Amino acid sequence: MITMCFCLSLPQLLLLFLAFLVMSQVKGDYNYARAIRLSYKFYEAQRAGQLPDNHIPWRKSSFLHDGSDNEIDLVGGYFDDTNRCERNNWNDVDTAGDYVKFGFPMAYTTTVLAWGMIEYANVYKRPCLAAAGRAQLRWATDYFIKYSKGQILESRRSSEHIMMSFQAHPSAKKLFGQVGKGDVDHKYWGRPEDWPSNMERPSYFIDENSPGSDLAAETAAAMAASSMVFRGNDDTYADTLLRHARELYAFADEKIVRYSESIPDAQEFYPSTSCKDELTWAAAWLYRATGETSYLDDAANKYVEFELDHRPSEFSWDDKNAGVQVRAFLSCSRFDADPAVLLAVLTEEEKYKSAVEAFCSYIVDEVPRTPKGLVFISAWGVLRHAANVAYVCLVAADKLAINQEAYRNFAKQQIDYMLGDTGYSYQIGFGTNCPRRPHHASSSCPTVEACGGCECNWSYEATPNPNPNLLEGALVGGPDDQDRFTDNRTDFVTNEVTLDYNAGFQGALAGLLNARI
Repeated sequence: MITMCFCLSLPQLLLLFLAFLVMSQVKGDYNYARAIRLSYKFYEAQRAGQLPDNHIPWRKSSFLHDGSDNEIDLVGGYFDDTNRCERNNWNDVDTAGDYVKFGFPMAYTTTVLAWGMIEYANVYKRPCLAAAGRAQLRWATDYFIKYSKGQILESRRSSEHIMMSFQAHPSAKKLFGQVGKGDVDHKYWGRPEDWPSNMERPSYFIDENSPGSDLAAETAAAMAASSMVFRGNDDTYADTLLRHARELYAFADEKIVRYSESIPDAQEFYPSTSCKDELTWAAAWLYRATGETSYLDDAANKYVEFELDHRPSEFSWDDKNAGVQVRAFLSCSRFDADPAVLLAVLTEEEKYKSAVEAFCSYIVDEVPRTPKGLVFISAWGVLRHAANVAYVCLVAADKLAINQEAYRNFAKQQIDYMLGDTGYSYQIGFGTNCPRRPHHASSSCPTVEACGGCECNWSYEATPNPNPNLLEGALVGGPDDQDRFTDNRTDFVTNEVTLDYNAGFQGALAGLLNARI
């Protein structure tokens, strides 16, 4: 009989224990609810304006005079935290850009977050997710409409509630689509509350003379989808959102012009390639929110007129076509949201279902993968793209009964890759082995209290040290096509975080969690 004796020191035992923890995370079931709660925290860290709480203790109120150049209150909303658009030359990119409020991606993010809450409502009925989910949406929608209960007056002529004042959408044919100038913002690395008073921060809008169909339509979609989330919880607020959605859609449909032609600064960061998908997307959402067949007819007609039956290659802030197809069976730009998905859900017509299946089968079966299985659509924000298509195809499986096993397995594989299947979690704060150096200015700056009143500047962008503040919940850009990733703040292509990165990701998490209920 042979007896084997292992004599390990305490540090070796600790390392062995940590190794077992990592293995258990890789092979075990992930806590998707916790990942959703962390995603909430990321969005809280992106809030601009007067902060009502101290959930993110290193964040302070900031930019309390936004809109003053146009004599309007544009305080609030979310920072985008983007660099120059990935569709432009990477060599020409500046390395900051944290505090511009871009209305186009903010509206897209709001729409997709609301979509996840609608399709997987059972998940969001949980007490730990419900109120916080609505608050997440409301920080954006309040910014769009400047709503508070103290601003409601009872109309003397009818029982309708009217608003005294609005914010980003002050009138039926005027919408503020951006606060801050990208190139100016890129010259600053520091805390948002320390923004120098001598640095320019203009606000930009679209109106009858300078229209923007894609921006107006996407904001209409955000309002319509969000109204469904608030319906039954705050009907007055839901009605207000829906009224804005109707006005914005009508405005968007008057004259089809890309918003970046009216807000040229956006061209460097979020240029829209087309308005057609947003217009169809918005019509489909308005049908779902109102049940009025005129909107469905409009969406169906636009789908044919704009030739949206082609197979898209992604679902993103600029390309909503895949989302349109899904929404169509269930019931303009490059935030790829496929209109066919929406139309498929709404109508159950076979042509939309076929379009959805063509898209998802292409993604699942033909798009290149990394050696460890991540679908690789684009090097910039690869995880964002993978999460988006995982969400769309999960909806196709769950709501349209298309290739259910294959699409559900695909979605789970992609999201689990992001949460730790490779031994590394790309959601900050989920697990112990995750990014610590995201390209994110405010979390890279120590608090004034922690550093004895120091000024945060570019030296904090360049330091190899971890960010002193953990940006919990953020999904970073992700690895290269060989699954290689370096936690390097200055590499914004792989370490950037933005509003839209988490939107489809959060929806997919909800879908996977729903499968367990």
